[in-house]
Order: sequence, then structure tokens, then C-alpha cells
Amino acid sequence: MALKGMLMGAADVVPGVSGGTIAFITGIYDTLLEAISSFDLRWFRLVFTGRFREAYDKIPWGFLLPLALGIALSIFSLARGVSYLLNNHPQELWSFFFGLVLASTWVVASGITPRRLQFWSFLSVGAVGSYLLVGLIPMSTPSSFWFTFLSGSVAATAMILPGISGSFILVLLSQYHRILEAVKTLDLYVLIWFIAGAFLGLVSFSRFLKWLLSRYSLQTLAVLCGFMLGSLRKVWPYQEVLESAQFHDKVVVLKTRNVLPLDGGSEVVLHGLLMVAGFLLVLGISALARRAQKKEELVHD
Repeated sequence: MALKGMLMGAADVVPGVSGGTIAFITGIYDTLLEAISSFDLRWFRLVFTGRFREAYDKIPWGFLLPLALGIALSIFSLARGVSYLLNNHPQELWSFFFGLVLASTWVVASGITPRRLQFWSFLSVGAVGSYLLVGLIPMSTPSSFWFTFLSGSVAATAMILPGISGSFILVLLSQYHRILEAVKTLDLYVLIWFIAGAFLGLVSFSRFLKWLLSRYSLQTLAVLCGFMLGSLRKVWPYQEVLESAQFHDKVVVLKTRNVLPLDGGSEVVLHGLLMVAGFLLVLGISALARRAQKKEELVHD
């Protein structure tokens, strides 16, 4: 179980690869949702009334603890490398991430049938709304405890959806680099607020997401596809800085715009190859997920 957690953790570090997809591939997705759902109002009531033994027995710790340990180990191991690439090779890394997110959009959309007017309508709403929203989110968002808490909550909620990356949500909130740095440097103030938000997000929304996907699966997934499609604006690797400011000894980018790499030369070829590599990686993971689903269906039959 710890190994499966390590695979999920590795996916969660990378925008565009979903930890929920890895859970699905490894056959633990339904068990994971049920385990998260066990942190319900009754569990909190048991804790706050001092019935700790009953609260402890209600949670499948034998499943969750090794999984959480594997996720944490993988995240802490990979954070330093990804942070280095962000600081030293940002265009190459964002090119790879662009391919990951584009492929994730394709994979989720390809699993939705039938793709009729309703699908395209909801997808368009998600895409346009996301594109406009991304433009409104500032390049530099608050570093206060409440925004860290909120970021953790929203990212964790996205993480449990197959095809939706929690790290990608952090990118949209302009918190990805900050959280990576906190993991790398063990900034406990940031990490504690982020983890608390993530826990609340998972506990609060896991049941709602299960209900939403069971009742309005096509509409929900169509909006999510549109959301990812419109959000590609945020991970485009070629950005022109329009406005920046000096804070202490650090230059903070306040506003950018996407540009075309008209004079990039050989670097553009490399970036294109990295986009293709990211795209193919997600397609490969998706193929493994479909194979795992077929095996599971055969077992149940």
C-alpha cells in the first residue's frame, strides 16, 4: 500500500497528472473514497465528546496510514528536483506540464459519451469561465494563512477526481512554487495550514463529489474538461512580463501575457518535444487505467 501511495505522491507533485488516476489504476480508488468518507459528522462528534476509541475504530487506519506515508515520502523526495527545474529551466518544465494538462483534458473528454449539444455547451461554459478566471487571478497571490488553507482545501478536492490534478489547481492559484518551497525547506507554518485545508477539503467534498458524479456525471465532467482547456492559458511556457515590482531583494512578476515563440530556434523544438512527451505520458497512464478497469470488471463478473 505504501508503494501505491508513493505513486500517487509522485503524480500529485506534477500538474496534469492526477493522484486520483493513479488510485484508479492501482485498484484502490473506491476504497480510498470510502475511507475518506469515514471522516463524517459522526466521527467528529465522537472525537469532540471524548470517545476516542470509537473514533479510532471507525477509520480504516491500516489502509490510510501506509498510503499517506507513501504519498508524503514521494512528495518530499521529488519537491527539491521540481523546485530546481522551476527556478533554472522554467520554459522546459512548463512545456512538459502543458502537454500533461492538454492530454488530461483529452483523456477525460474521450471518456464522456454521448458527446452531444449538452456536452459541448457545458464544456464551453467551463472553458470560457476558466479562461477568464485565470486572467483575473494575479501572478502573486496572498501568502497569508487563510489563503494557504483555502489552497490546500481546493487542491485536495481536485486531487481525488481522476484526471484532475491538485498541483494544477495550485498553479492556477499561483501557489505551486510556494508550496513546493515549503515542502523543500520544511516550512511547518505553511505546511500545517496547507495540510489542515487539504484534510477539510477531502472530508467536506468527498461525499458531495460522489453524489455529483453519480447524478450529473456528464455535466460535471464536461465542465471539468472545459475548465482544464481554458486553464491552459496559465501553463503556456512563453510569457512576456508586462508588470513587475521589487519586494526587498526579490523581483515579483505581477502581470504577464502569452506570446508565440517566433524567434526561439532550436529551443522551440525542444519545448515541442517536451509537450509531446508529457502528452504521451498521460495517454500511457490512461491506457493502464482502462486495462485495470477491464480486469476489475472481469473479476466482478
